[in-house]
Amino acid sequence: MRAALQAAADAAAAQEVPVGAAIVRAGEILAVAANAPRTLRDPTAHAEILAIREASRLLGRDRLEDCDLWVTLEPCAMCAGAIAHARIARLYWGASDPKGGAVEHGPRFFSQPTCHHRPELYAGIGEAEAGGLLKTFFQARR
Repeated sequence: MRAALQAAADAAAAQEVPVGAAIVRAGEILAVAANAPRTLRDPTAHAEILAIREASRLLGRDRLEDCDLWVTLEPCAMCAGAIAHARIARLYWGASDPKGGAVEHGPRFFSQPTCHHRPELYAGIGEAEAGGLLKTFFQARR
């Protein structure tokens, strides 16, 4: 989670919403990414998506069934769909997102009968620090 939190801080410094993600396999970090939709002019450039793309590129495959995803914010519906398609084994996240989250809030993506893969879910890892980054970021813009 430390790598994901650093990526989130990097995103904030780049004026992006501070969300970071890391893909880990067998204790080794394969990919770390920060939110970058504004920087890349790509609405799909969420940290989770970018980390999944990089890990898939490095491993040369689309299935990441032996990998874990660590992310600082509860994933949205788009990212939850990508996590399912990538067959991520375990999902760890920091801050909950009652407004835009899709795991424990909103559509509860992995609880739907149409979801074809459900990772193990672990919430609240690094929650205080992840939430603090988001709170500080949005307070500065209000």
